[in-house]
Amino acid sequence: MNADKFYITTTLPYVNADLHIGHALEFVQADALARHQRQHGKSVFFLTGTDEHGLKVARTAQEYGKDPKRFVDEMSRRVKGLKKILNLSWDFFIRTTDVKNHYPGAIKLWRQLEKSGDLYKKTYRGLYCAGCEAFISDKELEDGTCPIHQKEPELVEEENYFFRLSAYGKALKKKIESGEMRIVPQTRANEILALMDRGLEDVSFSRPRVKLSWGIPVPGDDSQTMYVWADALTNYISAIGYGRDEKELERWWPADVQVLGKDVLRFHAAIWPAMLLSAGLPVPKTLFVHGFLTIDGQKISKSLGNVIAPSELVEQYGTDAVRHYFLREISPVGDGDFSHERFRQRYNGDLANGLGNFAARVTGLCGQFGKVQNDFAMMELAAEQKIKSTATAIENAMKEFRFNDALVAVWNLLAFGDAYVNEKKPWDKANTHAQTEKALYNLLMVLNAVAVFLEPFLPDASKKIRAHVVIKGKSIRVKTLLPLFPRLE
Repeated sequence: MNADKFYITTTLPYVNADLHIGHALEFVQADALARHQRQHGKSVFFLTGTDEHGLKVARTAQEYGKDPKRFVDEMSRRVKGLKKILNLSWDFFIRTTDVKNHYPGAIKLWRQLEKSGDLYKKTYRGLYCAGCEAFISDKELEDGTCPIHQKEPELVEEENYFFRLSAYGKALKKKIESGEMRIVPQTRANEILALMDRGLEDVSFSRPRVKLSWGIPVPGDDSQTMYVWADALTNYISAIGYGRDEKELERWWPADVQVLGKDVLRFHAAIWPAMLLSAGLPVPKTLFVHGFLTIDGQKISKSLGNVIAPSELVEQYGTDAVRHYFLREISPVGDGDFSHERFRQRYNGDLANGLGNFAARVTGLCGQFGKVQNDFAMMELAAEQKIKSTATAIENAMKEFRFNDALVAVWNLLAFGDAYVNEKKPWDKANTHAQTEKALYNLLMVLNAVAVFLEPFLPDASKKIRAHVVIKGKSIRVKTLLPLFPRLE
């Protein structure tokens, strides 16, 4: 197993509707983790993509008067556009309609489950939630409705293939409790363990082709279509060679971190690892589960008219400001809320008055002073220790996916820098040349450390600071930096 690799995935957004800022949260969280690992010299593979099969997609395409293929091509392009909008650094974008890269893995995994004796065909009568694209049991309902979509499921009777999930409850429970498959936060682990204690039920893995033609045909049975979850979950291994390139698969699997929302916990913490066990593959090392995002305390909903596109927010405030809000203001593991008022407060307080002001102040003072030598002998112990303790705090926070605490550590370093500049007063004519240079050197070391620490979170700001503070050989070349984040009125 390659200890220097880091494989991270997001869930695949379903392309039956445009993405909103709730989807952007997961992308930004995963991107910060991927960038952080690259900083540590890891060979990173960051995967995302689009989930493009299923009844919801077929129905939505029909509503728009388009054939499913044309519809998903358009929707997938829009999702891909988020790479530039949110400055994401994914390495591969998988589509579940990709015949070359995805189909071979989905077909091979189906065959492996079949070989293990874990697929069987039966007539089933059950409650089907179109929103979840899943059959749900009576005990999962809340007041007769799906707890996620708040809609009454429809009663469906049909012949399907079923996956023998019930056979894997004990094995999965053992892997979660031993930490082999870590689930963060622990409350989500407890939630899935409680489900296992009640007993896992076998799950439908196909739909009749007459009812669902938009999907991968079941190998050896053209009358059935692979159910969206049997198809979509396989992307995590099909993208890295399963069914095509076993060396690539061996290089990257198991995933180090799979990022997902709490609404798909059961699929990722029970069905997916059970599929892997059935196929003789290792389970993921960590599942990181985030909460939902609301807007002004309300659920994001078309009917409420409060849907905000990521592009709309970025156009108004800038990419780094949006990334900062998601990572600093929103709980990594609980539900979070977005409001323009709170966004502006966070922007002005942290970015305009904090980071932007400090960077402009330090580079401006250096511009007035002239050349600053790169001489570590000028480094003060307090500044050196503060930079080191910040690095440790960030590392500890990121191990636990506490993006907000990592950013608190960076802003504590900025507060140290502000206090230092006010104490040393490098503009004061009473200082000697050596005293001023020493003060500026320490401030530049703090600013440079801030830029490095911020790269996973605010990559644009980090890049701009480092372009204006170039440490090379025995000198530091400094260009005055205009405010990175103009204050919002």
